[in-house]
Amino acid sequence: MKRIITALSLVFALVGGVQAAGGDVHLDKAPDRSNDLGALQNGAKLFVNYCVSCHSAAFMRYNRMRDIGLTEKQIKENLMFTTDKVGDVMKSAIDPRQAKDWFGANPPDLTLVARSRASHAGTGADYLYTYLRTYYRDETKPTGWNNMAFPSVGMPHVLGQLQGERRPVFETVKENGHDVQKLKSWEQVTPGTMSPAEYDQAIGDLVGFMQWMAEPIQNTRKNLGMWVLAFLAVFTVIAWKLNAAFWKDIK
Repeated sequence: MKRIITALSLVFALVGGVQAAGGDVHLDKAPDRSNDLGALQNGAKLFVNYCVSCHSAAFMRYNRMRDIGLTEKQIKENLMFTTDKVGDVMKSAIDPRQAKDWFGANPPDLTLVARSRASHAGTGADYLYTYLRTYYRDETKPTGWNNMAFPSVGMPHVLGQLQGERRPVFETVKENGHDVQKLKSWEQVTPGTMSPAEYDQAIGDLVGFMQWMAEPIQNTRKNLGMWVLAFLAVFTVIAWKLNAAFWKDIK
């Protein structure tokens, strides 16, 4: 029975994916690493090692990672665990039929999650950055984990070995005449293989890669936009001068 409950809770997390933060959850600002090739490459490594085992990125081909400075040889030797063709899309290692038998549905695709999970509380990257950094032990849950950004989360902390176990420390504050529990700080219970600063850095890289993956052309779009604005600014000056020349003899 316990295994059934655990499986069902995991299904809800997988089907729902990483949900947009609701209520008054505070989202930490994700670092912008869209132009940092080293960070994007490290994020790609973390993604294929910790995410692709269950989740696909069916709209992203492995060879597209040449845009973040990787060669096809590097991609083949270091990032391809589920296929031997560099032109294939990033499919999960889980067999779809087995996943459906185990969980009742396939794990959601993560290609666009950094864009689709934006909300009034922040961007999709902000949510992912907060979500992946606010897991804590909760023995009342089937998986033994809970999350500040996604209360009663069904997905276990797959990066728990890196982060270690933490405990949230709350404080009571008054809001509208009522006592409300607010997160004050975190207490490290057991250390992970990374220090807190190293873990935050790694999550920033992972989220940066997922943000890039959701729109690989975003940097080209931004650069092109700057050139377009510069052209419009120059053209506006030229048009203003021409207008003055055409109407200079008319009082």
